[in-house]
Amino acid sequence: MNSNTINASMLKEAFLTAAKTLEAKKEIINELNVFPVPDGDTGTNMTLTIMSAAKEVAALQEFNMKQLSKAIASGSLRGARGNSGVILSQLLRGFTKIIQDKDEITIELVADSFERAVETAYKAVMKPKEGTILTVARVGAETARELVGTTDNMEDFFRQVIDKMQEALDYTPELLPVLKEAGVVDSGGAGLLEVVRGAFASLNGNPIPFDDAAPATEGSSTDASSKEIKFGYCADFIIKLDKEVPKGEELNFRAYLESVGDIKEFGVNDGTCKVQVLTDDPGAVLSRGIKYGQLSEMKIENLKEEKGSAVSSGSNEAIKSEQKVAPVQQPTPKAEEKKTEAPKAQEPRKKDGFVAVSVGAGLNEILIGLGVDQIIEGGQTMNPSTDDVMNAIEKVNADNIYILPNNGNIILAAQQAKMLTTDKNVIVIPTKTVPQGITALINYMYDNSPEENEAAMTESLKTVKTGQLTYAVRDTSIDGFDIKQNDIMGLDDKTIKAVGNNIEDVAFELTSQMIDENSELVTLYYGDTMTLEQADALAARIGEKYSAVEVEVHEGDQPIYYYIISVE
Repeated sequence: MNSNTINASMLKEAFLTAAKTLEAKKEIINELNVFPVPDGDTGTNMTLTIMSAAKEVAALQEFNMKQLSKAIASGSLRGARGNSGVILSQLLRGFTKIIQDKDEITIELVADSFERAVETAYKAVMKPKEGTILTVARVGAETARELVGTTDNMEDFFRQVIDKMQEALDYTPELLPVLKEAGVVDSGGAGLLEVVRGAFASLNGNPIPFDDAAPATEGSSTDASSKEIKFGYCADFIIKLDKEVPKGEELNFRAYLESVGDIKEFGVNDGTCKVQVLTDDPGAVLSRGIKYGQLSEMKIENLKEEKGSAVSSGSNEAIKSEQKVAPVQQPTPKAEEKKTEAPKAQEPRKKDGFVAVSVGAGLNEILIGLGVDQIIEGGQTMNPSTDDVMNAIEKVNADNIYILPNNGNIILAAQQAKMLTTDKNVIVIPTKTVPQGITALINYMYDNSPEENEAAMTESLKTVKTGQLTYAVRDTSIDGFDIKQNDIMGLDDKTIKAVGNNIEDVAFELTSQMIDENSELVTLYYGDTMTLEQADALAARIGEKYSAVEVEVHEGDQPIYYYIISVE
């Protein structure tokens, strides 16, 4: 480094390089997910968060440190997705609080900023856990403070901070047993380290132009002729859209594709969406695509065969050709998509309104039937941002707005939206699943105060257990199971409870472990690759063994998960 201080121009370039560095490594970070489910999305969430800020930063022409700090903080706060993204946004918010009134940043000021960043992030999390991104950030701040006065060389300072953060990341499995069992380090901590490394690379004379494509991920391939091929298939198709796709949903679809592969082409134009993506799971990609309209010109190329084979529309031989493809059913178009938009209109202002996160026409319809005003399309693989939640809040004309995140990875974003909303009373009910959201809505009472409803709705979450059925995207050993890629897995609220090769058998085993002597009702929400007949057969099997329990079946139409199972 040629300077031992950092001015606004240097910080802008460093931040943009940090964003591009994280973007380049997002797939590696996604793969650090503890559970081998097809929705490990830490890298994607952190990338979308920092890119939201980076776009605001890149747009600045003439600026000072205050304007730069505002763009970093506001862009990341509003664009934050997932718990890791929210924590990253809080780290950036705290960092900029210290530097915003300065002309240059010294080593001591970096230490002050790191400490404020960590303090802000820890306060944003209700129950901070060590062995996470927070630990890596804290060790970085502590090291920075220890180095103040021992060196005036900014390059040496950052090298030592990064080395200690790497040590902290490597030690995370010792602090969180679940990481050790899965054989991974914390994904959020890994993402944060890439951010700091990227910033340091820029300060050290190696910036990445922000308008350039992200550097290739280590070990990845960009075409079928590469010697090392990261993904097994190239899925190429066109979607004839049923209706205009909102910009937010378009971004959600793109984020999903990024979470399961490398996008080669993506664009929405004149009622069609063109997709070309490298992936190990073309079946899942097609399942997601068909939610937006009819598929045409489908080609699935096997990149790992010596001579890639392609199939035309209507054939799924290539999809079945290797065990690397998840065992999902080939999607079939529905005769008529259910209308699940919540009531709109600028009606007279009312006492209470509801916003819920959901994915799947059936689940959306159930929530709307229970009084939800605005549905935010999202969930696993496409966590909505803080800004998405705020936009939904804005559309509900009510004094009190109840937010149902329905996913543990969205609660922090909802709470951040609450913090940023000043004209309405926002109440976040910490629902981690759609069944919990449904239970919370059932326990809402119109005549109760917001405080009474918040207490009753939150308390009701204890009465419902949720199970989910999906498939494994990689081999691993966790929760006492030796899991192979494409195995069917049954997960409850905390752990993997059943593993096997047959969807119904695993679903039955999972449900059996969830039912106890107090259970009265089992509800099966079947996904977009399952049929009513299959769900009814599972319900009959459960009812036959557990005659004291009532079993209900509903179409959920959710992707990724064959069944969502509720036991009350």
